[in-house]
Amino acid sequence: MTDAKRIAVLMGGWGTERGVSLITGRAAAKALREEGFETAEIDVTRDLAATLRESFDGAGPEVVFLALHGPYGEDGTVQGLLEIMGLPYTHSGVLASALCMDKPRAKTMMRSAGLRVPDGFVLPLAGLDGTHPMRPPYVVKPVGDGSSFGVHIVENEFDAAPRADLMDARLFGGVAMVEPFVPGRELTVSCLGDEPLAVTEIVPAAGFYDYTAKYQEGGSTHVLPAEIPSEIEAEALRMAAEAARVLGCKGLSRTDFRWDDAEGVNGLFILEVNTQPGLTPTSLSPEQAALRGHTFRALVRWMVEDASCPR
Repeated sequence: MTDAKRIAVLMGGWGTERGVSLITGRAAAKALREEGFETAEIDVTRDLAATLRESFDGAGPEVVFLALHGPYGEDGTVQGLLEIMGLPYTHSGVLASALCMDKPRAKTMMRSAGLRVPDGFVLPLAGLDGTHPMRPPYVVKPVGDGSSFGVHIVENEFDAAPRADLMDARLFGGVAMVEPFVPGRELTVSCLGDEPLAVTEIVPAAGFYDYTAKYQEGGSTHVLPAEIPSEIEAEALRMAAEAARVLGCKGLSRTDFRWDDAEGVNGLFILEVNTQPGLTPTSLSPEQAALRGHTFRALVRWMVEDASCPR
């Protein structure tokens, strides 16, 4: 799609990650304009199909750049609409998007391919009754949301066990995922297609890598390249590329890890794969792309040129 000129950037929406999505979309749109594309910024509503048809004075876009995060943007639903409309779009397709948003199913796929993921299980939200669902330390999280919304870490048996009546039911959708807490360090690897870029270590200023640490200036430090042994770096790059392949990811994706450095290579676990990583001023993927010689403008141009339909 190198000759495409009209680019619709989809952002915002009504999900929990609306604010981050708007920052991502505006940054991408600015870079696309600087690259010479005619760009329309669209704050997504439920009449998206009509909005797309009417954009560019009725000519419609030639490519749709996805800057949405979370449910209704990263879970295959928007991707399905674009497939029906026959519009080329960025990032992963319907199946990969839906699969990666459903963390338990994505873990099942990755485990079947021999990739290390934490054990765990899914239980009805009502099953969180104030007793520990597994021996601490453990994590309780929604099965299909991002930016660490709704994540609860229980460090020891003296911590209060999670209770359904204290959880945000809108985030959990009636079920919760419970998995052992992996101690150690936070690592991440972005991929352009099937090419892993680099390993970043994320050091939160306080606590764990939550929403504030991810998006607030000074919330975390990104060590790039990560100061880790070469065998851990190589394994993280390999696992990220294999996870993207197994799950069918396209375009830009990012795989998040926890590494228990006391266990060496066997302590490296994939937590999740993100099919639409953030493109904010504090985001990880643009930093890794820059390390590999890709400016932000070059990165978003590559994503437009990589767009297709079907995906």
